[in-house]
Amino acid sequence: MGVDADVLTEWFDEVGRDLPWREPECTAWGVLVSEIMLQQTPVARVQPIWLEWMARWPVPSALAASSQGEVVRAWGKLGYPRRALRLHAAAAVIAAEHGDVVPSDVDTLLALPGIGAYTARAVAAFAYGKRAPVVDTNVRRVVARAVHGAGDAGPPSNTRDMADVEALLPPEDAPAAKLSAALMELGALVCTARSPRCADCPIYDDCAWQHAGKPAYAGPAKQVQKFAGTDRQVRGLLLDVLRGSEGPVEKARLDLVWHESGQRDRCLDSLLVDGLLEQTGDGLFALPGEH
Repeated sequence: MGVDADVLTEWFDEVGRDLPWREPECTAWGVLVSEIMLQQTPVARVQPIWLEWMARWPVPSALAASSQGEVVRAWGKLGYPRRALRLHAAAAVIAAEHGDVVPSDVDTLLALPGIGAYTARAVAAFAYGKRAPVVDTNVRRVVARAVHGAGDAGPPSNTRDMADVEALLPPEDAPAAKLSAALMELGALVCTARSPRCADCPIYDDCAWQHAGKPAYAGPAKQVQKFAGTDRQVRGLLLDVLRGSEGPVEKARLDLVWHESGQRDRCLDSLLVDGLLEQTGDGLFALPGEH
């Protein structure tokens, strides 16, 4: 039971999505930007913003030279806007300490601000063709089913999940990097959470879940993230006001976006703490660096 690396990579070569950050001419910087944008955000929403960013900021030093406010504004509606500030901070270090070239080594990547275990390995694998276990939600689900015969992955365990994927990778860099991309694509397109398309799966015959009769997932329930009425929604509404304005705005403008004043003020405070908004000396509010 398990994953036939050759079969899966051949499938990926045939049906893998034609995404701009997969093009041979895409730089490691382009891959890094895509990986940060794709965290918890679907490809369809990321692609147009990514294209705009790469046209505007083709190298890290170009992004680093822009203000935080410009970067938050350009992030648009991708959500989780702290990612934009982390990318801005990483760009500054890449420009200053790495000759404007994204490092290829996992440990050096991990030392960049805001770059975690997943992103560092994804850049090493997808930008530089290195052998590095890349584990996201899709990969965890494929491994749970194909290798362990479970309906879905249980709670994440970094050590176990990394070891599971490491065991599947061929020893050579290039085939291992290709398999990392193929595992992720299989989970995104075929081995999906709710309605897996098993008839289209290239490794169906060897899948432990299929051999076990596709038992339903019986592990701990996963938390479903709701959006309506959450602080995330309110923070987004507050930021939208600033993105749509030419300069600082008064608090009365912000008060209009949400009826519940306690939650609204709490969200406003959290945006200030996160550095996504700044307050001017005369009590107005602005995107960082824009007053």
